[in-house]
Amino acid sequence: MFYIHHTSCISAQQTFAGIDINTLQETVNNRLQVTEPIYEGIPSGILRRMGRAIRMGVGAALQVLKNNDAVVDGIIIGTANGGMEDCIKFLNQIIDYDEGMLTPTNFVQSTTNAIAAQIGLLSGNKAYNTTHVHRGLAFENALIDANMLLQEDRNAHYLVGGVDEISAYNYNIECLGGWYKKEPLAARDLYQSGTSGSLAGEGAALFFVNRNKTNARAAVTGIHILHTTGEGVVASQLQLFLDKYVPVGEQIDLLLSGDNGDIRLQKYYDACEHVLRHRTSVARFKHMMGEYPSVSAGALWLACYILKEQFLPVHMMKSTTLPSSYNRILIYNSYKGSQHSFMLVEKNEI
Repeated sequence: MFYIHHTSCISAQQTFAGIDINTLQETVNNRLQVTEPIYEGIPSGILRRMGRAIRMGVGAALQVLKNNDAVVDGIIIGTANGGMEDCIKFLNQIIDYDEGMLTPTNFVQSTTNAIAAQIGLLSGNKAYNTTHVHRGLAFENALIDANMLLQEDRNAHYLVGGVDEISAYNYNIECLGGWYKKEPLAARDLYQSGTSGSLAGEGAALFFVNRNKTNARAAVTGIHILHTTGEGVVASQLQLFLDKYVPVGEQIDLLLSGDNGDIRLQKYYDACEHVLRHRTSVARFKHMMGEYPSVSAGALWLACYILKEQFLPVHMMKSTTLPSSYNRILIYNSYKGSQHSFMLVEKNEI
């Protein structure tokens, strides 16, 4: 178990400044793209050389760090693609300039660890700095890493996050793979489409975590990841997860489902809802943030917000009945039907 004290999220919705998750921002060409904020704390000379993913990650991180006086003992980022757009630009330069004089900026910004590195450089942090690149489980592995480190040192503090962008390269590849909708689709119609594919998304969510319960926003009490294509395995693993982390006689108040409108993956979400036997209210979030590998970071930000504000927008609701209060939220996410994760988030009482 560890506690979340400060959060920051840059997404396709208004989650960064003047937070308003009740108003749903719509898709543009089936993409839920981030409307980037004004980045404070990043020198303009550095900002204009940053790729989109790095700008989002650094911008969200600095927002979290400015609210903390504690020294961060490590920066841990989960990303599947990092600065892929800059990587493709650099590779194109090799062809365009016939392997001649290349500008180094795109190369420097193209590595997956560039986000964590830039956060460390701009914040002057020389401590533990690492990036987890595990496709759809990158962010969950970053959280597991932070949890293990906090078990070793209960007085430590870590900055953990998940960041991914919609790059032209990845978008085209995923479209060819059938992972995005072909027909024009509004965000609020995602779950009624009945077709394969989802909406492309991007975003960055950062969290300041430690083992100090005082004044924490929420507690992450359980994390579990698995690789399987069988919905029966997912259901049985969820039951074991609940038996381990939910006290006898207590229940989950809300299932925050990663349902992405892809008819091929619906069986996994149905299996999880069946395990909970309709005793738990269900909400969905990918019509807000889209589908991308580290979207579970955005889901964790939403869970923290719901627990703190005790508010759930109507457009997120799948269940018609909702609990009187939110104290325990289960996040389930599946990435391409082969990588699955459970996260249990609880309201902090102090």
